[in-house]
Amino acid sequence: MKNLPAAGVAALLGAALIPTAFAQDAGEAASGADDGRSGSTIVVTGTRKGEGRTVADSPVPIDVISPRELGSTGRSGLKEILGNIIPSLTMPALGGGGTSASVRPISIRGLSGDYLLVLVNGKRRHTTALINNLSRISGGSTPVDIDLIPTNAVGRIEVLRDGAAAQYGSDAISGVINILLDDAPEGGEFSTTAGQLYEKGGALVQQGLSYGTRIGGDGFIRVAIEGKYHDRADSSAEPVPYIYPFVNGAPDPREATANHLIAGGYGRSNRDKIINGSVNTELPVGEGLTVYSFSTLSYRDIDDNRGAVFPATTGYGGQANVSGLTALPQIYPSGFQARRRIKEWDGQAAAGLRGALGAGWSFDLSTTYGRDDVWLGAVGTLNPSIGPSSKTSFFMGKQIQDLWVNNLELTRSYDMGFAKPLDVAIGFEHRWERFQNRAGEPDSYRDGGYVIPSDGTAFGNAYGGRAPSPGLVSFTGTSPADATSLSRNNLAAYVDLSADIVKGWYVGVAGRFEHYDDSAGNTVSGKFSTRYEILPGLALRGGINTGFRAPSLAQTGFSTTQNTVTVIGNNRVNTTSKFLPVNSVAALALGATPLKPEKSLNYTAGLAFERGGVRLTVDAYQINVDDRIVKTEFLGTSSNGGSAIRAILLANGITGVDSAQFFTNAIDTRTRGVDAVAEYMLRTAAAGSFRLNAAFSYNKTRITKVIDNPAQLASLNVTLFGRQAQRDLVAATPRTKLVLTSDWSLERLHILARATRYGSYVESSNVATGDRRFGAKWIADLDIGYDVSERVTLSVGANNLFDTYPDRNGTIAADGSGAYGSFAPFGLSGGFYYGRVSARF
Repeated sequence: MKNLPAAGVAALLGAALIPTAFAQDAGEAASGADDGRSGSTIVVTGTRKGEGRTVADSPVPIDVISPRELGSTGRSGLKEILGNIIPSLTMPALGGGGTSASVRPISIRGLSGDYLLVLVNGKRRHTTALINNLSRISGGSTPVDIDLIPTNAVGRIEVLRDGAAAQYGSDAISGVINILLDDAPEGGEFSTTAGQLYEKGGALVQQGLSYGTRIGGDGFIRVAIEGKYHDRADSSAEPVPYIYPFVNGAPDPREATANHLIAGGYGRSNRDKIINGSVNTELPVGEGLTVYSFSTLSYRDIDDNRGAVFPATTGYGGQANVSGLTALPQIYPSGFQARRRIKEWDGQAAAGLRGALGAGWSFDLSTTYGRDDVWLGAVGTLNPSIGPSSKTSFFMGKQIQDLWVNNLELTRSYDMGFAKPLDVAIGFEHRWERFQNRAGEPDSYRDGGYVIPSDGTAFGNAYGGRAPSPGLVSFTGTSPADATSLSRNNLAAYVDLSADIVKGWYVGVAGRFEHYDDSAGNTVSGKFSTRYEILPGLALRGGINTGFRAPSLAQTGFSTTQNTVTVIGNNRVNTTSKFLPVNSVAALALGATPLKPEKSLNYTAGLAFERGGVRLTVDAYQINVDDRIVKTEFLGTSSNGGSAIRAILLANGITGVDSAQFFTNAIDTRTRGVDAVAEYMLRTAAAGSFRLNAAFSYNKTRITKVIDNPAQLASLNVTLFGRQAQRDLVAATPRTKLVLTSDWSLERLHILARATRYGSYVESSNVATGDRRFGAKWIADLDIGYDVSERVTLSVGANNLFDTYPDRNGTIAADGSGAYGSFAPFGLSGGFYYGRVSARF
């Protein structure tokens, strides 16, 4: 199975051409008269009970997010919407360099998005092909990119806040998000949203259309399409006073027309164009048999400001020049703003058959195929080693992730004399996945051999006789040496048992065995959960589970070569670093070992109370993760191994490289936290209906172990995992987050107000004196809607209503960036206002 499986292609094409429908569990859950928030709502995530369980009697914490909550916002994608609603989910304003700057990484319960499993209609979703290699938060992660699922296709979202690897397999350590597509069999809706930031542009236009109709009597098909244009914001950096060097001690006359806002990537730097579509369908085909399928297909075009470069002169404004020989004056006499280009096709398709087998057994047989295909490019930059003839736009390579999953699940109930029958689920799963990193065009990485002539110009006098670094400025094209293609198979079997032993006492156990045909090897995980109702409406609940996360193929095979610059005094030092595949000869020579699965042990305990219109849940948890996969420091720099490391690299075939790093199972961590959710529903005749919700999350991660340096490095002065990287794991995201929501409806008027308090966080340095702490902030959101008629609703609103920014803390960089840090979970661009029109038909 080293090539794309024919069944995977058939699944993707079939979903686009034939009526299909999603699995039974998801279909039953997405329908229903309520809005998904009441305690009596039937949920399917975390249980395989035939008739499902409710939010109120679930043995583990689970939240349900309704279409009303998803739609009452000006936020443009599911990632930002869920980050606004789910207390334990956060995202940094700036993910870091590389593709992390364009596709923001997420953190949940203090852990990276890799530890969160995402399902669509109960079926595993494929991960992104874009590895967050340069991100300081969730660095090296490859989570699912939920922004490539149309928001108007979602019926509701169930968020399981507990480990569930024994039930669902790899990645379900911190929780599970199950996105249930809309299964309304009739009717449609059109909506359009437009808005922009208060002061910094960032215009948004988003339109969505969905429609469903019945087929074959009891079947249905529902189609949704969504289009978004979201412009970049004006930079939140400070303007620099001078761009050009002084002329005879005075500012250059060109300063009058120059753009002094250099750091164009500081803030919302993307210009995004996205088209998302989905098909969701179900068709009975015989007595007790139903064929189902769903699919999503997306195209995303990103133009992202990265790497502003000053004019290449001997200095600017009397300061040392930090651009040096990167900006050739023949091409960019006034400097330039490099831009990353991403063109991405993403799709998932599932098809299956479910029904009765006889003797009380039911079955669900399905196949699912997903693919994320990303084209990487760069514009507005150059390869200075080629000289003045260098192009300014480049194809940098492709990254592709494939996932093909086949499932068979058998379920039935047995009367064992308990208060309720014993529910039994037995399942088998096969997964095939592949990661590809394809080379770009030669000009994006090659050394053109250009030597700057001493031609009497200011630039020639300063740099004549020197050779610029090979490759692009601000980016790195993938060379054939860095290209790779890896694939693997996984086989799994699981059993899930649950029953109410006596009235009010629920017990569930699950076990799972998985076999990988690569270094992940074999894993076994188990789960025990229970709920005991001590008084009517009041119950204790909790459990213990073991879990795992297999290393992603991207973490195993990713490789890239980067050109970096260090400025020492007035001298610019060009260095080349390489990210090594963990199984490469050079990485092994530095002590790398094949990656193994990360293992977890989760404990959770809490209480749930529901009486009348009040619901309260409080759950404490502890998540121990052993053998976490992290990036090493750069080995070979002057302060970290120096010439001894470079000699090892040279001896193992790595030439022209000053430093290297790789992934390794380096640390153990312990995360402790508490999640609390309170909800009150009040309906009055005169004042309308009120739904008040308060959700609080606290988590604290501690590093309990860091591995010793491998034998190959034991005699060297090397730090494998340094202070900043360790601090970013434990202090870079807020430990607390409080979300207060009021949803009020009175006849045709409905208002949703939300106040979110993000706790403080620290942007760390390699030395304690360089740490920067950013204080807690309250962010207010408001959405006001009015039903003009039974079919038309007008809405206006604002995200970050009071235009709140992070604290100003720290020295501003030479390019004007840095005043607000980079990790603010609510962004660096201030308030955003919008208007929306929705029409139902």
